[in-house]
Amino acid sequence: MQPLKAHVRNGRVVVDEPTDLPEGEVVYVQLVKGVVPDDREDPEGADVSALHAELDAAIAEADRGETEDFATVLEELRRRL
Repeated sequence: MQPLKAHVRNGRVVVDEPTDLPEGEVVYVQLVKGVVPDDREDPEGADVSALHAELDAAIAEADRGETEDFATVLEELRRRL
């Protein structure tokens, strides 16, 4: 099951979206840092910036026609196993 996102309202934990849990099901809530991204964290952190830079570089390569045939790449990867 995916982690459930919730907020505290009036001292109670309220899940943000519907679940398929049966009515009356007992659940245990534990705060765990780092399991899922925290909305309060800077979304433009170093990891996200690096990802955007890599994606921009890949798009520029494709625009220049610097691509490889997927079947060829896949065949090469399979040979390495």
